[in-house]
Amino acid sequence: MEKTREQTNTQHLKRTDSTHPDFISLVRLLDADLAKRNGEDNDFYAQFNKIDLIKHVVVFYKHDEAVGCGAFKEYNPQSVEIKRMYVRPEFRGQQIGAQILKALEQWAAELNYSACVLETGKTNPEAIRLYQREGYTLIPNYGQYIGVANSLCMKREIQ
Repeated sequence: MEKTREQTNTQHLKRTDSTHPDFISLVRLLDADLAKRNGEDNDFYAQFNKIDLIKHVVVFYKHDEAVGCGAFKEYNPQSVEIKRMYVRPEFRGQQIGAQILKALEQWAAELNYSACVLETGKTNPEAIRLYQREGYTLIPNYGQYIGVANSLCMKREIQ
């Protein structure tokens, strides 16, 4: 059956988990990008970015093609930590990252979490701008990021 033009121009989000093959493929691209950005610091960050057992993953599709993703894990009983945010370079500038982030926040709110925290690197100015635009504010570095000069930690209340 042939798809109509309207069907092929659609975009949608899919809730899944970290075993989804499209998420795994996008994370491989993310990890390659981060390795370039982080240089010799990449091994430190990579240890905290394992994707096994993530129960809350969003994949963004455009034209039936996986073009972006994000996930969250519980940080504490009130908060989730946003993880593995990525949009393929050729799809950036289209508000896809913002849509993924909003979908993750909505899902977390549905599960009765009241805040999201995240860490991003100073080498990732696009991500910093996205998070600031979406209402995230800087907080002291938490957990494994305490004392890490390249890390920025941020937070946003969602309820």
